Amino acid sequence: MRLIKYILIIIIFSFSISFAEDFNNWKVQFKKKALSNGISEKTFDLVMLKVKFLPKVIEYDRFQPEFYEDTKTYISKRTSQKKLDNGLAFFNKNKKLINTIEKEFNIEKELLLALMGIETNFGTYVGKMDILSSLATLSYDKRRSEFFTNELITLLKLIDNNQINYKTLYGSWAGAFGFFQFMPTTIKDYAFDYNKDNSIDLKDSEDAYASAANYLTKMGWKKNQPCFLKIKLNKNIPNKYLNVSAKKLNNKKKLKSLKEYINNYSELDVKNQNLNVAIITPDKDIIPDSETLNPAYIVFENYEIILKWNRSLRFALAVCTLKDKIKNEI
Repeated sequence: MRLIKYILIIIIFSFSISFAEDFNNWKVQFKKKALSNGISEKTFDLVMLKVKFLPKVIEYDRFQPEFYEDTKTYISKRTSQKKLDNGLAFFNKNKKLINTIEKEFNIEKELLLALMGIETNFGTYVGKMDILSSLATLSYDKRRSEFFTNELITLLKLIDNNQINYKTLYGSWAGAFGFFQFMPTTIKDYAFDYNKDNSIDLKDSEDAYASAANYLTKMGWKKNQPCFLKIKLNKNIPNKYLNVSAKKLNNKKKLKSLKEYINNYSELDVKNQNLNVAIITPDKDIIPDSETLNPAYIVFENYEIILKWNRSLRFALAVCTLKDKIKNEI
């Protein structure tokens, strides 16, 4: 038994050395790619010196709540009374800023509060992972290497241009940063120095709120338009109308055109029945033994804007649910 134990230790030790060598070889090749994309060697050597492979990141990537929690559980966890209370407390402490941002960008304050609440519990949990190591790990991993390689190069450019302080880069396992969990490409395209202190600090309420509002505005959010409605479907609905993936919503039609398939249509509070909508059944094909037609939702254009923020049917439902709860309280 002792001999077997020693053999296992030797195997694990040898594997670790081999794995470390593979990751180091990847860093050498990645450096060439980074420099060819305009990153200075000085910046690369400085910020990538302590970057390491994080096995935990791979574990998180393979087991995300969006992939195993049913809709009811997912939403209830993220829109609880405690979450609502925390949101109201945060709003009361930052009322002037939040009202100013709402007016300036024409984005409802309850939407920004809901996004911040679900992403980071109103800034109380922004993540503790070394973002550079997280992105390097996911770039090295084969599953979504191209996507995360691009994110890492983008982040290095932001650092190289003195837009981001690399010493502050601690966040989610997937490389998202700040109160609203922006990925590097989102920072590049939408974040800005709102308070004009010569840096983009997404852990600062001013920069974070303005950047999130800017992002939503440029994505096309329509203020005071609906997000989703829960519906009861009848069995005659063709399967082609049932969307189970967040990648793309198909077979969108005017709401009134779907009336014959919705049992509770008369109960729906919709002012404009000519709005284009899609039907989603978020549990089907993900949750084992889930019903085909329940739960089901009519979703509007604003819902699809949230999908651009995070490609998860449940995430968008949770954001809009918390948004409505906050709106009823402020």
